[in-house]
Amino acid sequence: MATLDDDAIEAALRELPEWERDGEVLVRVVKREDWLAAIALVDAVAAEADRRDHHPDLCVTGYRTVTFRLTTHSAGGITLRDFDMARAIDELAGKG
Repeated sequence: MATLDDDAIEAALRELPEWERDGEVLVRVVKREDWLAAIALVDAVAAEADRRDHHPDLCVTGYRTVTFRLTTHSAGGITLRDFDMARAIDELAGKG
């Protein structure tokens, strides 16, 4: 799968306001009410990522903050698969 150019990435990000670009990675930070809710979100995203065979890097910090990072390692940058997975994470996490 080919990486997207800067214009395509910026256009796609306009449809995903909770996400930002960090170089060749899409990033979203989600805060939950507590540890169990954060871990439940991680579990839900993990199951969806496994189903799609496209796994985000993720980090739980503090006790309620989850950071998702998406890139297509095999392509060396951001692809349509990353935006598809970002939309799936938005569905699971809520839009804001």
